Amino acid sequence: MSLPAFNEQGDLPTGIYPATLSEVLLRLGNGLPNRRLAGLRLERVYRLVSRTGHLARFVIFGSFATAKPDPNDVDVFLLMEDTFHVGQLSGEVRLIFDHATAQSHFGCSIFWLRRLAAFEGEEDTLAYWQIKRDGKQRGIVEIIPESK
Repeated sequence: MSLPAFNEQGDLPTGIYPATLSEVLLRLGNGLPNRRLAGLRLERVYRLVSRTGHLARFVIFGSFATAKPDPNDVDVFLLMEDTFHVGQLSGEVRLIFDHATAQSHFGCSIFWLRRLAAFEGEEDTLAYWQIKRDGKQRGIVEIIPESK
């Protein structure tokens, strides 16, 4: 599945676009050194979170999911299974679930919830991350598993 072209503002059109990690890195993790570095950071976080066995949805938004040649960082929203407990984690993966620590250690701004906390439903919860600071909407990307 390929991501759509960016609009005139440099954003993806409004919507949630599924793509594999490989597709995301190919499309969004190339270019200037900071963009490539952000792609490597994204890959590292995705692999660590996936290994927990509790990842339900992994969404990318913000400047990394735009045409901006030099994104600030990688913004991520994680929806975790209800059986997930941070206290059961150790080592580097545990750092992902503390927002300030994740920002300084991984260079990623990470937000997360358990599925049960998505009160309006998963799709509405994910759709929330399409809203920019100025109130306008943009598209976001959900990383899906690679096909076997």
